Amino acid sequence: MTRPPERSGNGFSGVGEGPVASTPVPDPTRFRAPKGTQDVLPPASARWEALLAHFATVVERGGYGLLQSPMFEDIGVFQRASEGADAVRKEMYEFDDKGGRRIALRPEGTASVVRAFVEHRPPVPWKVWYATPAFRYENVQAGRYRQHHQVGVEALGSPDPDVDVEVITLGWEFLQSLGLRDVDLLLNTMGTVDDRQRYVEVLRAFLVERRGDLDADDRDKVDTHPMRVLDSKRRATRDATADAPRIADHLSDESHAHFERVRAGLGAMAIDVRLEPRLVRGFDYYTHTTFEFVPRSVENAQATILGGGRYDGLVEELGGPATPGVGFGAGIERLLIACDAEGVFAAPAARVDVFVVDVTGGDHARDLTAELRRAGLRADRAFDQKGMRAQMKAADRSGAPLAVIVGEQEVADGVVSLRPLRGDFGAEQQTVPRSQIAGHLRRLRSNDVGADTQADGGGPTPSPLDVALARKLLQRDPDDLAQQAEEPS
Repeated sequence: MTRPPERSGNGFSGVGEGPVASTPVPDPTRFRAPKGTQDVLPPASARWEALLAHFATVVERGGYGLLQSPMFEDIGVFQRASEGADAVRKEMYEFDDKGGRRIALRPEGTASVVRAFVEHRPPVPWKVWYATPAFRYENVQAGRYRQHHQVGVEALGSPDPDVDVEVITLGWEFLQSLGLRDVDLLLNTMGTVDDRQRYVEVLRAFLVERRGDLDADDRDKVDTHPMRVLDSKRRATRDATADAPRIADHLSDESHAHFERVRAGLGAMAIDVRLEPRLVRGFDYYTHTTFEFVPRSVENAQATILGGGRYDGLVEELGGPATPGVGFGAGIERLLIACDAEGVFAAPAARVDVFVVDVTGGDHARDLTAELRRAGLRADRAFDQKGMRAQMKAADRSGAPLAVIVGEQEVADGVVSLRPLRGDFGAEQQTVPRSQIAGHLRRLRSNDVGADTQADGGGPTPSPLDVALARKLLQRDPDDLAQQAEEPS
């Protein structure tokens, strides 16, 4: 497996830098990306493309199809889906559009999926995946951005605990495909609505007696959202609730059977589980399974890289019929930070397969690069009729493992010269008939890809279609969508 570059003074100086985003050149006289956002330039962006392609490959094998939904919604979608959450009270980007509608930029992925289900009523089970920017006005730190990016899946229409197992397994397989191994799966259950109501009364009574020991920011939650007190990361609160009642001790027979089926299914998938009684959700529509994947290699409060659970009441909350659902979301930035910490899933070494060097005027480079691209190869060339030395420097900078050289002698002989630029293809330059070069290069690439797949343990290899889709998703422009929202109707 390809390893990341050494981190030195080249912009790869810390976890989350380098391959996660591109390092800016300070210049206070020019416009800059807003605080809490980042530009991801080539070649770092190739890593994002590859991650999206891996995700699509894994989840589409499970029958999940891509859902494209608006980046902004009526604010009520997110308010009803996240009532009482900090993301709504403090962090959501909201505005009045030119038609007088109160609009919010998406703070997370699930609510829009459920709104689309309620609006279109597709047949169930409905299994979809998404890739989207998400927006929250929050304090900026490692792994937390005001525009971050998520991938996720949602499965609507079945209460079967085996669907929970499928969703968790897809998340685990996706992390494995990135090379992540030092990751814990935390698991808990919320039970049914009735289970939770009984438990909340027991928990609230416990917290009332210890209100003075809680962190000041958590005390008001005792009355409004006592379960969210358990999820606090503040040290005083965690110490005060160390012996809090556990919801697992207040489950009905139905909830206990559901949870045991999930645990048994994960065991059958050979996925290790750590039970975590603090892993709770504070909203009434959450039921049964909750889970998070947390990397052991990243030590901070924002370490969760993938999390989700069952939300059997959310469709009703948004005006639809009673419909069970389960899913997860994962932050791309946090995933890449975790990959950096483990030293896996480096940025692809090359953007192109071959670089064409033409010292005869440029006509052959023009025609040959087009021919190679039509054959499915990534091909680039130099422009402006540069000399041989300048073109070879450009070939080296491109990262291409091979250069195809066309000179006067090659044209006269009906051949091209194939020169290795990296050690993977040896050191000897060879001559190939001009009519056979595309097929020859495709065979070389197929052998190289096969060797890489075998060396990496046979993990899923994204198809060219997956990569093309990843590029399309990354090229979506939120400014264009925001402008559409401001147009009066």
